[in-house]
Amino acid sequence: MNHLSLIIKREYLNKVRNKSFIIMTFLSPIIMVAIITLVSYLSQLNNDTINTIEVLDESGVFTNHFEDSKTLKYKIITGVSLEDAKLASEISSNYGLLYIPKTNSIDEYSNSITFYSEDSPSISIMQSIENSIEEKVNILKLEEAGMDAELIKELRINVDTNLETYKGKKTSKLGSGLKLAFGGAAGYLLFMFIVIYGNMIMRSVIEEKTSRIIEVLISSVKPIKLLLGKIFGTSLAGITQFTVWVIIMIVLSSIIPSIFGIDTSVAQSQQQEALLQNTGTESQQIITDVFMEINNLPMTNLVIMFLFFFIGGYLMYSSLYAAIGAAVDSETDTQQFMLPILMPLILGMYVGFFTVIENPHGTVSQVFSYIPLTSPVVMLMRIPFGVPLWQQILSLVILFATFIATVWFAAKIYRVGILMYGKKASYKEIVKWLKY
Repeated sequence: MNHLSLIIKREYLNKVRNKSFIIMTFLSPIIMVAIITLVSYLSQLNNDTINTIEVLDESGVFTNHFEDSKTLKYKIITGVSLEDAKLASEISSNYGLLYIPKTNSIDEYSNSITFYSEDSPSISIMQSIENSIEEKVNILKLEEAGMDAELIKELRINVDTNLETYKGKKTSKLGSGLKLAFGGAAGYLLFMFIVIYGNMIMRSVIEEKTSRIIEVLISSVKPIKLLLGKIFGTSLAGITQFTVWVIIMIVLSSIIPSIFGIDTSVAQSQQQEALLQNTGTESQQIITDVFMEINNLPMTNLVIMFLFFFIGGYLMYSSLYAAIGAAVDSETDTQQFMLPILMPLILGMYVGFFTVIENPHGTVSQVFSYIPLTSPVVMLMRIPFGVPLWQQILSLVILFATFIATVWFAAKIYRVGILMYGKKASYKEIVKWLKY
């Protein structure tokens, strides 16, 4: 055990003292914050722009119908032909020209209106224009049929179904999306951590193998201890780096926007407005539903299980990465072994996003939440939807049992492959090593 602690310390210090590790530790969060700040700044510039749309209404029906907004201004033009209006709009700096021809019937408005612009117009702007036209046309259609449009609007009832569990807990329509977002973020974080630091472990093994340092180490330390030391030491270095990233990003995210006067929330304002227009839901109600769903999430259960599944999943995959590093002589030789490792992770992500949200307690979701290669991702996505504790514990037991088996399996490959040089390993060769 003393050897194991020394190896862990050695691996950890080698990683954190490495110049490239130090540079990326401090440079990565700076780049991320710079990108977010740039996007927010560009979005703020875009939102401050007032787009002018010229309207040539030959029907005269919509002359006083369009209303200006913070970012959209309508300019009604009259007494000109369509060709002259198009030419003038193209020469000017206006956003585009909306042409409404004179029609013989109201129904013809559905496919006779044209919007002219230099490039493809914004989806949100076109949606706003179409909604405004549809509102007016529908009123005209009702009046043509001899109906009172205002009366029909008053008599119209909007149904908003209340959602509640059998135990009396209120939920909302946003619940499934928020639960998937929390679970998806946890699963994706695990996925990225495995890929980034698993590769780091693999490269470390390859470097020591090619430099022949491993021949000295293996003479005094058992292969399984050397393997575990590399996994734990690199993991601690990864946690250190991740912690520094979070701290730097939080500090920079709070300082940089205030220095440059950038509102980072502006980047999402247009999407939020489009969402409100599509759903017809009041923003205050949406905010209330969001907080209600967050309060309903099993946060304690989610955090605890995230730590266990994160540790179990990472350790299991890390041992496989170390085994691959021991089996090859260079990184170029690892490609044939990487696909079988990455495929279960990718499959877990797809099952989580496309199956769990539709039926989190269905057969497919449950089966993949017990398979150890996919359970760290799929189970983390299922937990926000309410998974019985016994299922979570059973999945963890299977996961850690598989980790122990994987370490044994990886150590078998490690102790033989670490001393093999000049010969490309194949699956057939690795099977032979397991018998030694």
